[in-house]
Amino acid sequence: MCGIAGIINPKGFVRKDDLKMMTDSLVHRGPDGEGHWLSIESTVGFGHRRLSIIDLSNRGHQPMSIQNGRYTITFNGEIYNYIELRNNLIEKGIVFESESDTEVLLWLFAEHRENCLKLLDGMFAFAIWDEYTKDLFLARDRFGEKPLFYSNINGVFYFGSEIKAIWAAGVHKEVDEESLRQYLTTGIIQEGEKTHFNDIKRFEHSHYAYLDQKLQLNMQQYWSLDNIIVNKSITLEQATIKYQKLFVKSVERRLRSDVAVGSSLSGGIDSSSVVCVIDELKDKGLQQSVFSARFSDFSKDEGVFIDLVRSHCDNVQGFEIVANEVELNTFLGKIVNHQEEPVGSSSVSAQWLVMKLARDNNTTVLLDGQGADEFLAGYLPCYNIYLTQLFYTDKDRYELELEAYNKKFPERNIQDMYNQESFRMKLGRYKKNLLSQPIEYLSLKEYLRNMLLGGSLQQLLRYADRNSMAHSVEVRLPFLSHELIEFVFSLPDTFILQNGWTKYIHRKALAPYLPDDITWRKDKIGFEPPQNDWMKNSIIQSVIETQARKFGIARSNNEVRSYTKDLDWRLLMASYYSK
Repeated sequence: MCGIAGIINPKGFVRKDDLKMMTDSLVHRGPDGEGHWLSIESTVGFGHRRLSIIDLSNRGHQPMSIQNGRYTITFNGEIYNYIELRNNLIEKGIVFESESDTEVLLWLFAEHRENCLKLLDGMFAFAIWDEYTKDLFLARDRFGEKPLFYSNINGVFYFGSEIKAIWAAGVHKEVDEESLRQYLTTGIIQEGEKTHFNDIKRFEHSHYAYLDQKLQLNMQQYWSLDNIIVNKSITLEQATIKYQKLFVKSVERRLRSDVAVGSSLSGGIDSSSVVCVIDELKDKGLQQSVFSARFSDFSKDEGVFIDLVRSHCDNVQGFEIVANEVELNTFLGKIVNHQEEPVGSSSVSAQWLVMKLARDNNTTVLLDGQGADEFLAGYLPCYNIYLTQLFYTDKDRYELELEAYNKKFPERNIQDMYNQESFRMKLGRYKKNLLSQPIEYLSLKEYLRNMLLGGSLQQLLRYADRNSMAHSVEVRLPFLSHELIEFVFSLPDTFILQNGWTKYIHRKALAPYLPDDITWRKDKIGFEPPQNDWMKNSIIQSVIETQARKFGIARSNNEVRSYTKDLDWRLLMASYYSK
């Protein structure tokens, strides 16, 4: 895991001093070493900060070149299947000089160009310069676990793992006021190509690009979840066995490391699944360190379930930290500096403390359960989406699922759509059915695809990357295996949501590893600290009032505040971006 940076100046030359300033701003991402490289004509320069994870020797140093300097790479991430890929390349006669996944990736590109991306199981953002063709190639992983930003200004192209690296090279720091105003009024955080700063763009995940002579990126998508055919013949038992194998393989690959590997544990089924599978995979007597955040005197504290998982495992050593408003006041400025763009809630501060706890206890790599909710329908709205789909496609199953869900969660009580439908709506539905006309509704798989690739997951991945790298810790996410996700998207929806249960296939597949009270737990909520109480702090309230006056927002006016209860948090965020 590392920090990368680069400058392309076709009509001038790149100075190593500028690259050094860029990498200095990323030292937290790679405290174990730095490197800088210039092309023969000095029109291209790469920088790198190294966090040593695989092959700790100097042979893994970057930027790295092969074939007498034809190909040079600066790479941030991990290729989890690098051993298998390396063995395939050795069979073709390629001789390696290191044990690193970086060299494997570079040779793969030399062999396959952009098609190498389809072979990778990993998280990555990297740049490769081809000295023969004078091409710059950039790519980012399928889900956006690793960040990459760029700027094209005044005839010079810059890129870096974080926005601050581009500022360090001299690009002016200027807040996009339109984005800030949109965030304040709607809560929308820019997560597409556009960022919250002028002249800075985000390289899109699951894309690659070649930089042309005019410094324009020819962006191409290399992976998607479109056109996956649902396997209607597979049985639940067959699907459960395969899901379990894919998940365990994903965890196993993400344990590959030459440094200490631990896990974060929140008490929910996702992180608990990772911890319990690792406990089975670890050699007897080899302890796994797990790190948790707790909230004292708060109804949503997960301590009971954290303790349950710890006691269930044979070789787990638990570490925990209690998060409160003192930590929020102490670390928020640092958190915002590392996050660079607004964050949605104070839960990011608890995650920050978990990463700090891991680093303080000499753990460099953490496995985490993030990503499961987005493709296993773990969020509350998913059942509403699914029931709407069944309402139009399968009346019998609709009635069964509605009854099962309301029986399991009577406090949520989803209303029967048949009782809410007007005579005119019924008539329109009958007419469309009679004429075999399509009825428009958002399908469950469409909803999950949107969340996974274009929605809230991008924010969560940003939080995890910046919080972990701020403490020089690498986060790995077993749920974000493209093989696993593609398999789930090929399953009937009833394997994902069934009898009122979310994540049904996962619960079935991981039941042998987990305590029953975790497998069939139904009261799990999001990772949520007592934000409302924390925000009552007098210092924070003073900052919020100042921002409210600056933006002309009357906080005491209920009509003005009606659009969201989180306005105070947004005003607090604005104080860091509107100076």
